[in-house]
Amino acid sequence: MQMMMSSKTNHSPIQYLKEEAPFLSIVLTFLVFQFGMDGVLDKAVKPGTANPFICALLGLWLLGVTLWAAFGVVRHAEALAIKLGEPLGTIILTLSVVGIEVALISAVMLTGEAAPTMARDTMMAILMIVLGGLTGASLLIGGYIHGEQEYSLPGARTFLGVLLPLAVFALVLPTFTTSTDTATFSPYQAAFFAFTTLSLYVIFLRIQTNRHKSYFEQPRKERTDDHEAAPDDAHHHGTLRSTSYHAIFLLLTLLPIVLLSKRIAKVVDYGIVEIGAPVALGGILIAFIVLIPESMAALSSARANKLQRSVNLLLGSALSTIGLTLPAVLAVSLMTGQSLILGLEIAPMVLLLLTLTVCLMTFSSTRTNIMQGAVHLVMFFAYLLLILNP
Repeated sequence: MQMMMSSKTNHSPIQYLKEEAPFLSIVLTFLVFQFGMDGVLDKAVKPGTANPFICALLGLWLLGVTLWAAFGVVRHAEALAIKLGEPLGTIILTLSVVGIEVALISAVMLTGEAAPTMARDTMMAILMIVLGGLTGASLLIGGYIHGEQEYSLPGARTFLGVLLPLAVFALVLPTFTTSTDTATFSPYQAAFFAFTTLSLYVIFLRIQTNRHKSYFEQPRKERTDDHEAAPDDAHHHGTLRSTSYHAIFLLLTLLPIVLLSKRIAKVVDYGIVEIGAPVALGGILIAFIVLIPESMAALSSARANKLQRSVNLLLGSALSTIGLTLPAVLAVSLMTGQSLILGLEIAPMVLLLLTLTVCLMTFSSTRTNIMQGAVHLVMFFAYLLLILNP
């Protein structure tokens, strides 16, 4: 009888509400801002009626709820990884985040509110955050706890083999083309690179999910170690439900996170103006918010000695950012005739190429350690320094 009562409790409405509290909180927050609180926020950041105290309170509220919702996203992503196995679980999380990110950038471009460099700066920020900051933190944490960590070398090489040319196509090559006066593509160039970028990404997904799926799985030796002997669901906090349930709630929780990022951007922009910080810093902070779900999952996996999942998440996020964002913004630019400056200036270009080169060196052997994590973090801090002090 006690077992039956326990089973009912686990599937009771109260249990559902408790587990999905992060989702309910961020949906409620979004509705509150959408139907009234936006006016208070706009007034708090508007010159003449600005109120730093109210702005700070609203900013803390938005950040707190967003972080809590990110925990919910990671929980559903972990459940999908358990039920579907790698790399499908991480692919779902990566495509969800990047897909919504692409939709936001495209929507802003269509409304005419975006600067010509917005897409370029967003892609650069995400690449440096992922390949520098998050990769460095994951390797540093994993190396500190476990000494050395193992991953699938063919999988990492496949990621980087596609990421390197796509990053150069998107952010370096436009600076050196001569068909236009600025660092942009001509219509024919834009159509070509949009098609080839998307085609390469689709081929990569085909390899990752079917033909060479084993490249992206944790090496067998690591899977049989004592510290990995426990079943995966032992590390999942919450009740495992159906695949469709977790997939739907992952998307439903991600959507308000990204929609609320516009409100957070207002607070960040106001704070940047107040303290006199560079405008580009706002884009970096918003990119951090968008990447919260993936970053938490990647750091948690590195801590649990599942480096392959961190590699899948981080390199997959970087590749998806280029593979999906570049074709989307080029298509919008071609359809609307809006100017789209993609080429980086010399200093950030050098830093990007250095970061990609170090990634090739880091993932050139089957094990990583704390030193490699430190190097990646230094490059990320150098990127922040160049933003604050060009």
